[in-house]
Amino acid sequence: MLFIAKLRGWTKKILWVNLSKREVKVVRYDGKLASEFVGGRGFAIKLLWDYNPTGVDPLSPSNLLIIAAGPLTGMPWPGSSRVVVASKSPLTGGYGDGSIGGRFGAALKAAGYDAIVVVGRCRKPCILHVDGNGRSEIVDAEELWGVDAYRAYDRLVELYGKLAGILLIGPGGENLVRFATIVSERGRSGGRPGIGAVMGSKLLKAIVVEGDGVLEVFDDDVLRRHVLQVFRELKRSPAYEFWREYGTMSTIEWANEVGVLPAYNFREGVFEFADRISGKYMRRIRVRVKGCPICPMHCGHVVRDCEGCEVEIDYENIAMLGSNLGIARLEDAAMLNRLADLYGLDTISLGNVLGFWSEAYEKKLVREGVEWGDVRGYAELIADIAARRGVGDLLADGVARVASRVGGREFAMHVKGLEVSAYNCYAAPAMALAYATSPIGAHHKDAWVISWEIGVGRTSYSRDKVLKVVELQRIRGGMFEVLTVCRFPWVELGLAIDYYVKMFQLVTGLSYSVEDFYVVADRIYALIRMYWVREFGGWSIEFDMPPERWFREAPTQGPIKGLKLDRDKFLWMLREYYRVRGWSEKGVPLPSTLHSLGLNDAIGLAKKLL
Repeated sequence: MLFIAKLRGWTKKILWVNLSKREVKVVRYDGKLASEFVGGRGFAIKLLWDYNPTGVDPLSPSNLLIIAAGPLTGMPWPGSSRVVVASKSPLTGGYGDGSIGGRFGAALKAAGYDAIVVVGRCRKPCILHVDGNGRSEIVDAEELWGVDAYRAYDRLVELYGKLAGILLIGPGGENLVRFATIVSERGRSGGRPGIGAVMGSKLLKAIVVEGDGVLEVFDDDVLRRHVLQVFRELKRSPAYEFWREYGTMSTIEWANEVGVLPAYNFREGVFEFADRISGKYMRRIRVRVKGCPICPMHCGHVVRDCEGCEVEIDYENIAMLGSNLGIARLEDAAMLNRLADLYGLDTISLGNVLGFWSEAYEKKLVREGVEWGDVRGYAELIADIAARRGVGDLLADGVARVASRVGGREFAMHVKGLEVSAYNCYAAPAMALAYATSPIGAHHKDAWVISWEIGVGRTSYSRDKVLKVVELQRIRGGMFEVLTVCRFPWVELGLAIDYYVKMFQLVTGLSYSVEDFYVVADRIYALIRMYWVREFGGWSIEFDMPPERWFREAPTQGPIKGLKLDRDKFLWMLREYYRVRGWSEKGVPLPSTLHSLGLNDAIGLAKKLL
């Protein structure tokens, strides 16, 4: 075991908050948690496994809300200002998390904490305030309850200053919308599986952290030289200027060209008006770009929407609130994006819910609906969802629950209750596998494999594709989520993984190899799966299946016209994935696998399911 005294990069402290008792205490942890789970997602799942009551209602006071940083959070490194927010998900009933950029991560570490754990429920709306002198207090916040995320953020900046790290919720989280997010600043949010609703259930409007401490590192002199080299590498990248100009919005053109852009609730993979919502069009209405502290990539592109208001946009938001809804003007899709940000709603799940509802209306499954492309109709429905008003009360529960009520399960686009992000997989079995096996449900961040897959042959089903999904999960969903840093410098500009490994060594003093991080990732993925198994009381391979639409239907236009997933071949890939991971044919980690990963306290549960 590594002892606390030997560790650098970690503060070795967790702030534990009980809102019901209005108590705040500092908990120190031993080095084993840091060495085996590193930080971020690793800390989150370990804390949930150890301390969350089995079978807890996600919206009950007993459910833990966790905000966790990593050893590289707050370091002078591009994309280092991130934290993971996690809890038992009110949308899926399993493990849920998301990562958020902005100032909060660096402020948390500078205040002296690696994580915050919140339990209980305040009697009235409150703010958790952590100052830079080690003092924490629970402050009444009734004046901010019901206030949208933009205005609430502005007010908190007035109270605590521009340098404070601020996480908050909008009305969607307050009203327990199951896909409400936690919001950071204007336009940054995370926690797709309803982590904002967990925060709302505790009557916690915001967490504000002021930190000015100096983070101790293992080798400061060499680290500084290393960081300068990384910044030079990024700016020399052939893709640097293109990235600064377009960000993720260039993906609109690419996705439409290769036939994976979601259109009309994922019915098609191309959109006839893609050029009107594209990255090239964005340049005409862009106001400015923004980025996280220290980072030179500036991924946030701010445009003016159809109402003349500023909003930060990216590919996922515009695809799901644009082409997926048949909306042919970027300014209109941007306006819907802004409403989601104001209310604190996940744009991906929101685009799925709205798309499903339009298709259900088109197919006469429901009497009250919105036709494709009706921007004002969608805007009104978004307001109803955030307020849980009228039909919005139903839609606030997410696609899976809506489909179980009104029908249409065959075109409900989700995995394990989490709505699919913006890549159509009729002819992308590896990406479909990535969605199926993501530890939070259908999300792309763990293994964005689709670009690679199209390059090697999009319609094949192979072990190589399974191995690629696992490899990317180990890097993207493992290494990056525990360090806890942004993956864009690696993904978009080609920054070598070895730079991150070296940075970790210079900060912590621990000589981990890439393979060591793979083991950490495998440990985390296995424990997350066991958490799902524990909460569901078992497991079935059907839980890991992609949306039924991709097997039943085929697009009628574009490069994937007439193609769809082959169920038998996909099941072979899924079972092969289980074999690679050392899981059973049902998708449960084997006792021998759990033992090899040091997860002995989960072995008993696994044995019951053999």
